Amino acid sequence: MPPVALITGIDGQDGHYLSQLLLEKGYQVHGFVLQTGQNTLSEKLTLHQFDLCHPDTLGELLDKIRPQEVYHLAAQSHVSLSYERPVETMKITGMGALHMLEAVRQFEIKEKQPVKFFQASSSAIFDDQAGPLLSEESPIHPRSPYACAKAYAHLQVQNYREAHGMFACNGILFNHESPLRDESFVTRKITRAASHIKLGLQEKLTLGNLDAERSWGYAGDFVKVMWLMLQQDEPDDYIISTTETHSVREFVETVFSYLELDYHNYIEIDPNLLRPHDAPVLCGDITRAKTKLSWQPEVSFAELARLMVERDLELAKTESAN
Repeated sequence: MPPVALITGIDGQDGHYLSQLLLEKGYQVHGFVLQTGQNTLSEKLTLHQFDLCHPDTLGELLDKIRPQEVYHLAAQSHVSLSYERPVETMKITGMGALHMLEAVRQFEIKEKQPVKFFQASSSAIFDDQAGPLLSEESPIHPRSPYACAKAYAHLQVQNYREAHGMFACNGILFNHESPLRDESFVTRKITRAASHIKLGLQEKLTLGNLDAERSWGYAGDFVKVMWLMLQQDEPDDYIISTTETHSVREFVETVFSYLELDYHNYIEIDPNLLRPHDAPVLCGDITRAKTKLSWQPEVSFAELARLMVERDLELAKTESAN
């Protein structure tokens, strides 16, 4: 029998790459989505409608799926939106993780079947003044409603691991992008706008803080760590990051240069897009992942920007033709 995995948030960027990885490894893959009507994912996946804010059917679904591995990726992951909807963010991102952990624990007790649990934690939980290089032991000091919710989920994973002996892990994800990134995130906003500007479909790109630095990695690289974490004999928490940082300005320049454009001619700064708190530098120490999991990122910053802008250019050409 093939191993069975459950992915929450399977229709997101990471869910797409992770589901493809698991299918390639011979898994039977199930996924939770809010709506099952329109499946743009692989036909080999089994999708289930589920809302983290209404966990009444969760136990029944786990009994039906009987997973050996659970990858909890679902969250309200927009920092700016979390300031507007802090309660909703906590319910989905914080309490959602707790609902999943408790349901898995009850399933293990009932079925006497061990389950390995992965939580998509976030670099946002850390005190950004403790860096610039952050490790698994860096102090937790969340600076947004989103970060607070992620910190709650992170600590609950550690609690369930220590109090109940569950195989529960936090993958502490630093910024990771791909051609599948939602357009509301700054990297995809940049590549999409630059492609439109190149084809004359748009004149300007409005941004906020160009000096914010992040260690942008490739989502396809990051999901490999998620899987590796659950193949270990003992659970642990791992930083998942690249080893270098780049500013928003550098990403803009790289993208526009690839399209043979001078970004200075097209960028406008809107102070309203500045966050109440924007961490200046975030980079992760991946020593534990390199040592224990033999993992390190493969796709470079420049390659990532190229992958993203090439896809958006093709999409823009299709829009232009229509």
